Amino acid sequence: MQNFYIIGTDSGAGVTYVTCALLRDLAARGMDAMGYKPVACGDRKEAREIRTASGQENYRLEAINPVYLRTLAEPNVAAEFEHKSISLAELVQGYEQLASAHHIVLTDSCGGWETPLGAGVSVAHLAEAMALPVIIVANNRPGAASLVKLTADAIRSRGLKCHGVILNHISEEWSTASVTNAHVISELCNLPILAELIHGQDELDSCEILGF
Repeated sequence: MQNFYIIGTDSGAGVTYVTCALLRDLAARGMDAMGYKPVACGDRKEAREIRTASGQENYRLEAINPVYLRTLAEPNVAAEFEHKSISLAELVQGYEQLASAHHIVLTDSCGGWETPLGAGVSVAHLAEAMALPVIIVANNRPGAASLVKLTADAIRSRGLKCHGVILNHISEEWSTASVTNAHVISELCNLPILAELIHGQDELDSCEILGF
């Protein structure tokens, strides 16, 4: 078994959507899997979706989402508005507690790779501290290849492993880029395309993507 850190190339890439699809498939296969949402801003909708997808409706929400900020903004700004601070150690500890209680933990990142959590601290520092292989989720649209390359290079620069890329076709419309992104990204980034979700698809083969 292996835990994973799942991150989007940019806002709206569908990280929670993908995480929940994987968790539902793991639960259907009888796997003891739990999702983790370190930081949520604005509301806890995504944390609740993760809890439901894990098949753990009665699970304590604070264990899945230890830091909740009501302000819809970048985490560092939301924390400042609410006179709070985000502790990297607290977020790592939250993950470790879930990892000690479950066979598989999928972490749904709080924003993109350089999303700020506080002064001099970003999501990149959190991922580095957790030291998990990273799955990149990208909106399958024009420009996706460049965003994946930038994200993958940043991940690798911190000594972390990029497990692969999931392309999420958010729009109903198709373009030449949507059809060719998988090939371009595979060659440009030397990364496997783990899955391509068509618009509206909410099922994923967790065994094929995660490797178990």
